[in-house]
Amino acid sequence: MPNKNDYKKMKIDELVLLSQQEDFSALEELIRKVQKDVFATLSYMLKSNENLYDLTQEVLLKLARNISNLHNPKCFQGWLNHIITNTYYDYLRKLKNKPPVISIEYSCPSQDSEINIEIPDKHSKPIEKCITNECERQVKKAIRGLPEVFRIAIVLREFQGLSYEEIASTTNSSIGTVKSRISRARMKLHEDLKNYT
Repeated sequence: MPNKNDYKKMKIDELVLLSQQEDFSALEELIRKVQKDVFATLSYMLKSNENLYDLTQEVLLKLARNISNLHNPKCFQGWLNHIITNTYYDYLRKLKNKPPVISIEYSCPSQDSEINIEIPDKHSKPIEKCITNECERQVKKAIRGLPEVFRIAIVLREFQGLSYEEIASTTNSSIGTVKSRISRARMKLHEDLKNYT
């Protein structure tokens, strides 16, 4: 049986195969490797960070419970993207069916609950880090401001690297519709971010 370091060196498809054979250490490593990607994808899909951690956990739980149903380990990324997208759509359906709630909690306006996903660059200087963080914040704000169908299409294309065909399959849309949504999302983002280029 492999040790912890062996698991860390394994590729995703190897970890998937071992996970399907009920190797829980492999499953643990697989989840560790994909959790940041799941979190980042959902952070761009959601309009706010309110349920981000819960939805990330839900996706990872579905991954763990259903890994044995994946027939081809090489298709893992597409399979995981289906789980992410379906979990997001389930969340939206629940929101629509949820009665409105009035909050009586007080939140301090000086506290910023924004979650930043940082891409560390060991060579950048403090001013460069500030600029990078500000750009990332503005990009996320612009993406979150897109209509839902544009937002999902652009996130799956630009952050997950899915092909037009894979996005069409994931979102139950035609390839033409996907291309149109991505094109319109890019135009809107270009317009919203023109002061930052």
